[in-house]
Amino acid sequence: MASLPVITLSRQYGSGGRRIGQELADALGIPYYDNELIALAAQESGFDKKMFEDADKAAYSSLLFSLSMYGGGSGGMFSMPLPDRVYLVQSDIIRKLAAEGPCVIVGRCADHILRHEKNRLAVFLHAPQSDRVRRAVDEYGDDLKTAADKLAKTDKKRSVYYSHYTGEDWGSAVNYDLVLNTSSFGIEGTIELIRRAAQLTAER
Repeated sequence: MASLPVITLSRQYGSGGRRIGQELADALGIPYYDNELIALAAQESGFDKKMFEDADKAAYSSLLFSLSMYGGGSGGMFSMPLPDRVYLVQSDIIRKLAAEGPCVIVGRCADHILRHEKNRLAVFLHAPQSDRVRRAVDEYGDDLKTAADKLAKTDKKRSVYYSHYTGEDWGSAVNYDLVLNTSSFGIEGTIELIRRAAQLTAER
């Protein structure tokens, strides 16, 4: 039987992406990586994990992105702004994980980093705003009064991050193999569609 692909999941905030990724990995019996990448990056680099967590959050700042375009000098990786160094370390780890075998990787531009991999399935998950607000409140514990604003800000940060490091448009269908509306199919239905797509990818 052909090996399952590495599945990369990009998602709008509130679309259920993290839950879908975890349950998909369980259903397929393959590893799941999300925040675990931060711990792996810290271990790989020898830096403190908290520094990576802080840099991972800071990397979403468009101001830092603007500054990083003009900083750095010629001192190699360690002259780069920390968010850029974090991205490079995590990119290397993502490639190593993909080389080890099938897995589910959430976010962190994994779809772009692995764009030349033949056995890769890139998925983008989205949903109507009303459904995402409801999920953010009911499942994530967000405040109803500020949930819509958090959705917009989080997605904007993800879009800026993706555009900065890939030069592509986050959420644009041409960048993914499969784009799904999680409200149309539900959590279980979405998982089943991705699972089937993964099998077809392995068989091609």
